[in-house]
Amino acid sequence: MPPHLSQYFIMVPLLAWVVWRRVSRSFGRQPIKRKTMIVRIAIFAVLGALLALSGLHKIELAEGLLGGAILGAGLGVLGVRLTRFEVDPVRGDCYVPNPWIGAFLTVLLLGRLAYRFLVVLPQVQQAHAAAQGASDAGAQAWSSGYTSSPLTMLVVGLLIGYYIVYFTGLLIHHRRFQQAQLHATVM
Repeated sequence: MPPHLSQYFIMVPLLAWVVWRRVSRSFGRQPIKRKTMIVRIAIFAVLGALLALSGLHKIELAEGLLGGAILGAGLGVLGVRLTRFEVDPVRGDCYVPNPWIGAFLTVLLLGRLAYRFLVVLPQVQQAHAAAQGASDAGAQAWSSGYTSSPLTMLVVGLLIGYYIVYFTGLLIHHRRFQQAQLHATVM
């Protein structure tokens, strides 16, 4: 097996697992895990900051990321408003996310990744054939293809902005939901 194909045997199952987890969390009742949500907010904030730094050498990338983050934040506010909170006797406090927003974001991300993969793959193959064993050329073609598109950065920014605002909103509304439940049981 050629060495450049071995990465696909690792990345494809990993990507499939990530997509499966993403889709399963977009539908149905989800337990509220405050610490996990706080960690996710921090991870998305750090990821957004690191990607914004990559925009320092090419301003179009930073613009795409910022535009996506602003759109994602608006979508996050809408997502929180459309989320229902429930109490499950087994799982405790839960939320039910809007399935349309989750499906939209999943399809958008997968569509963009598939498109970029189809565009970048011929570049990688050409670079690999031209280099005759110099793996740096293939890696450079792969990385430059994925990180040099403002539209891809817009989609990534959309996801980052959405999840930061959505998880923050969930935490705030969960606190209000708990206080309302407490007041309902006291009275």
